[in-house]
Order: sequence, then C-alpha cells, then structure tokens
Amino acid sequence: MRVLNLVTNEESRFFKQQVETLESRGIESRTVSVPGTRVRTDDESSSRSVLDYLRFYPPVLTSSFGDYDLLHANYGLTAPAALAQPNLPVVLSLWGSDLMGEYGWLSKWCAKFADAVVVMSPEMAAELDCDTYVVPHGVDLERFAPEPQRDARERVGWRHDAHHVLFPYPETREVKNYPRAERVVEAVREQFSGRLELHTLFGVPHRGMPAYYNAADALLLTSRREGSPNSVKEALACNLPVVSTDVGDVGERLAGVDLSTVARTDEALVDGLLRVLRAGRRSNGRQRAREVSLERMGEQLEGIYRRVVEDGSADVSQPVTVGR
Repeated sequence: MRVLNLVTNEESRFFKQQVETLESRGIESRTVSVPGTRVRTDDESSSRSVLDYLRFYPPVLTSSFGDYDLLHANYGLTAPAALAQPNLPVVLSLWGSDLMGEYGWLSKWCAKFADAVVVMSPEMAAELDCDTYVVPHGVDLERFAPEPQRDARERVGWRHDAHHVLFPYPETREVKNYPRAERVVEAVREQFSGRLELHTLFGVPHRGMPAYYNAADALLLTSRREGSPNSVKEALACNLPVVSTDVGDVGERLAGVDLSTVARTDEALVDGLLRVLRAGRRSNGRQRAREVSLERMGEQLEGIYRRVVEDGSADVSQPVTVGR
C-alpha cells in the first residue's frame, strides 16, 4: 500500500512516529507539507498565511495523480486541499487544536466529506456530525519505561530529599493553565509536611523525557482543553501517578489506574495530589499504556486504510470505531 500524506509540519514528532510505525508494517508513503514559515502563537499552535495554503494545493493536486492508494490529511487545515483533489480517497486525522481551536468550524465542515475521519478521543468525536475512528497517538513503550527513581533524579539533577511534581510544559502555554498548577501546588504545600517542588519543562529533547517522568512523584495536568495528551500516556508508561483536569481522553486513559485523579475543581486536584504524595509509591499505569502503544496505533490505522481502499469508505461498525 502507498499513501500520500499531507501535513502542516513534517517534523512533528507525532507525525514522524506515525510514518515510521506504518512503514514498519510495509506501508510506503510520501509527504507533502504546507509551504511557508510557521508562526508560534500564544498556545504554540502553528499558523501560516492564506497564501501559503493556496500555494499548497498545486503540489497536492499534482501528487494525487501518482501511484497512491489513498491520501491521508493530517491536521484539519490540510483537509481543504485533500478534498479538492479528484483522484484519491481521503482519510482525515484531527489532532485536537484543529478541532477545538479557532478553525474548528473548518475541520467540522471538511470531516463530513472525508472517506474516514480519525480523532484522538471520544470528546473530539462528540464534536463532529459524522462517524469517526478514535485512534490516539501512540507511545513508544521501549523508550518510555519505568526505571529506579534515584537513578532518574541523578540524571536530571533533582534533589533526593524533596518531592517533585512535574508540569511538562512551558509556563507560557496559555491552554495548559500553569497559574492553576501553581495554585494547586501551593495549596498542597499548606497541608503537606515535606519539601515540594513544581517543575516546568521547555526545550527538553523527547528522548530525554523518560528520565523526568521517572524522577517525578506525580504528573500534574491543568489544561483547559486537550485531545489525547501524550504526556499522560508517557507518564502511564513510566508508572508515574497522574493528577489531571477532566479533558480529552484523560478519564478513559486513567480508568483503573492506582493513585491517579481526574477532577474538575481545585479542591479535588489538591486532594488527588496529596493522596499521591502521602502514598509514596508508583502507579500501575504501564498496564493501561499498552492500549496506546505505537504498534496498536499502527495496526488501527492500517485497518482503516485497507477498509477505505477495499470498500471505498471505512466501515464504522468495526472495533476501533466510535460512531455518532
């Protein structure tokens, strides 16, 4: 099978992992990305000019006459060009901000005309007036794995005589709501006798992230909205307890996981974090993380591809599907 990929940023880690995973399953692909310079906005989403997207269509159209079985449009802003070409069936993947953000209206409209639509969470599926597949981004379980906490703290330079809460984003990402994380941790300090430190991360290479998950005592997520946050899945793979707002698929991911909390109020977040710190042990999250491995993601996407190619559209009654 040969796939023509469209994407806004071909250097996206999620996208590169997806392509590599599918290639390991024998699926060949070529990528056409949107031209122009990406602009970082307050929530760190990528934006280009309307002209850049107009320039995007000619190479998409030309490529669609090639020897491909289908076109996979990754991120909603690539969907208009995907649907405007006349030659290939279209699988559309929505990643989160493209559906929940400023241009969500465009993604919703385009989704109605795709042969199959892939989203990251049931919450995203509920936003669409069409049937969807729920296939979260996968996690590399070989890279993200438990290791002794003391060793991990030595690697990242954290104190051994303190408790550490990880907020794995820069403070400036508005959608992640760092002020709420600060507020929760400060409230915990008033009730917890041990030394407590809150750590934000910016610019850490992805390959270095497992050490931080293993060095921490808890992951704190206070986002206003999410699709399927990889930080939660990566924390699960390292058996790190998670305390999170009720966003995206976090509730589903943490169901049955020890020492993890999904909450709507500051008080519940404080209680959940206190429970983790007082327990002083790891979770059983890795068991749940196996459901969102890279291998599982590749298997699901290949299944969708084959149904689209063989039947002209994906059968939404199949097991990987959540439909409306």
